[in-house]
Amino acid sequence: MLLLVQYTLIFASVLLLVALGGCFSEHSGVINLGLEGIMVIGALGGALMMRHMPARLPAFCIVLLTLLGAVVFGVVYSALLGVACINFKADQTIVGTALNILGTALATVVVKAMNMAINPDDVSSTIQYVAPKKAFIAYIGSFEFNWFMVITVIALIVAYVVLYKTRFGLRLMACGEHPQAAASVGISVYKMRWAGVLISGVYGALGGVSYILAGVSEWKFENGVAGFGFLALAVMIFGQWKPQRIALAALLFGLFRALSNVYIGIPFLASLNIPSTVYNMMPYVISLVVLAFTSKTSAAPKAEGIPYDPGQR
Repeated sequence: MLLLVQYTLIFASVLLLVALGGCFSEHSGVINLGLEGIMVIGALGGALMMRHMPARLPAFCIVLLTLLGAVVFGVVYSALLGVACINFKADQTIVGTALNILGTALATVVVKAMNMAINPDDVSSTIQYVAPKKAFIAYIGSFEFNWFMVITVIALIVAYVVLYKTRFGLRLMACGEHPQAAASVGISVYKMRWAGVLISGVYGALGGVSYILAGVSEWKFENGVAGFGFLALAVMIFGQWKPQRIALAALLFGLFRALSNVYIGIPFLASLNIPSTVYNMMPYVISLVVLAFTSKTSAAPKAEGIPYDPGQR
């Protein structure tokens, strides 16, 4: 049971970080379906930083530099969404889908090229880096404590305070509800939407690097992030675009995802003789059910997905 709690918190942390990123973007009025791609590119940035940094650095420096590498890559990649959808008013759904496809492909090509430069016979998309256990994981008795759990709690508090307790957050949400009204009182809708997209890049990248650093020392990038970007979107919708509700939804989805890892160790579940593939599918099936029942009562920002037109009233 302790292992179930541990995995639930790990998966919930990933989902919560990415869902909060989508929350910022959509509150500004831009649908970010490219969270999956941002996760992969952010994970690539963190992995590259860990691979090339000196192995004897203090744990705090390893954590800080890894997060910095992930954030830089995630922000730069999310800027592609901003340019296409904010400046050029492209269809946000199509651009987000393209970013997802491009993200995994780009990361795979980059890692393969790096491996071949070192060893021409190595054509794998696997990148090895400094084992993160000493920096990102601590043990409290038999419980494996991941520092991303703390980072996630901090990120949740920051998101809530920024969105509901600051002028910036209120202006951001105004641009997602009625951008023309926001512009009429001097708010730059373009700047607010750019801010929302770039913040989603920060959160998405943190979610990506936390996903690949769950106690392993290498990652095969052609595997991507197993659809966690799309699960995070379901978490965001189920949480009604509110950080506190998103946190509860992330715990629920994280629990279902964790079951596929530990069900053998739970006597009741093991006795049911349900194939492991059923547990692996469960989070995705649950997301479809949740979206089917919550779509009609959705409290999505009214102007999300609609390109801003200054001449429209």
